[in-house]
Amino acid sequence: MAVGLVAPERLLPVPGIRLSAVAAGIRYKNRNDLVLIEMAAGGAAAAVFTRNAFCAAPVHVAKAHIAATTPRLLLINSGNANAGTGKQGMGDAQRSCVLAGSALGVEDREVLPFSTGVIGEPLNVTAIEKALPGAVAALSEDAWMNAARAIMTTDTLPKGVSAQVCLSGGTVTLTGICKGAGMIRPDMATMLGYIATDAVIDKADLKALLVDAVNLSFNSVTVDGDTSTNDALVLLASGASRVGLSGDGDRRLFADALNALAMELAQTIIRDGEGATKFITLDVRGAAHRDEARAVAYTIAHSPLVKTAFFASDPNWGRILAAVGRAGIDDMQIEAVQVWLDDVQIVVDGGRNPEYREELGQTVMNRAEITVRVELGRGDQRATIWTTDLSHDYVKINAEYRT
Repeated sequence: MAVGLVAPERLLPVPGIRLSAVAAGIRYKNRNDLVLIEMAAGGAAAAVFTRNAFCAAPVHVAKAHIAATTPRLLLINSGNANAGTGKQGMGDAQRSCVLAGSALGVEDREVLPFSTGVIGEPLNVTAIEKALPGAVAALSEDAWMNAARAIMTTDTLPKGVSAQVCLSGGTVTLTGICKGAGMIRPDMATMLGYIATDAVIDKADLKALLVDAVNLSFNSVTVDGDTSTNDALVLLASGASRVGLSGDGDRRLFADALNALAMELAQTIIRDGEGATKFITLDVRGAAHRDEARAVAYTIAHSPLVKTAFFASDPNWGRILAAVGRAGIDDMQIEAVQVWLDDVQIVVDGGRNPEYREELGQTVMNRAEITVRVELGRGDQRATIWTTDLSHDYVKINAEYRT
């Protein structure tokens, strides 16, 4: 039921990066569920991870490994999160790295493990071990679409974006894939996301670029307000193009391309949110500081009453106003607040717009893509958050997730 989303026809290969996807039978039958992403020696990597206190075993292992060395291989399984699995889960994640490293001829600490799926069930490491030889044999630069499909869980479509940017030393490529449709309110990145480039970028600069991109994109989306135990986003720079960021101009060009790609990827998650029928942009302006604007936007986005009104296409704008009022801004000046549904102003100076008519609001609410703009009148800071409505299908999908 994705809103305005289609699967990419093709994703650009990134020199220095090879991928594969195979069926290991970890949870799903007759579909690929194990992915390898290999980076050639000499590259750099950066990553951000969930801040959930119950983060999964592979998150612990991946964080330790990337802190110790530059990864050469990402090992990703879908269908099982390997979260809430205690010491056995840690052992399984570490064992998976040993097996994958051995299969590709790299050290186990050069492998980053990632898992997504059901929480609290042991990971079938034996299935991974049996599938690894085939996964290594299938490695190819042109397997991004296969990988995008294999990491899906409740996603209805594979998610991926490619871009190229001309720098002073030549053209570099960026390609990224991600998965996620529910348990979405990142506190670092996305559910699982992998972006690669062939540019030459050192580790410190790569991390700074990644953090900036994440804050503009993946940390600005929410489906249901739930931060997953397994969220992770990795940025790989293979350096295969031998084109670096020469000066501020190149860095700005590359950062703009990365930010745009990350934003588009993040929005694919919202467009494919579990049961989503509406893609909603929350644009909060006039805040005293950015965190204040984000607090208002997230309060609206997480209101079940607001979300169900959007699902029903009901212009019950009082629910939006109530959410703004409970966003935690103690000294809010009510008479300064203005609210719009797309181009229809529903609130003027803190109250109903005298010119507002129900049929105008209804016209907007009937649309699949809607922007709610809130002006707080407190300063010049703003924030944009993307979210979904809350439908019958969201409840059904999550009620039946394990059956």
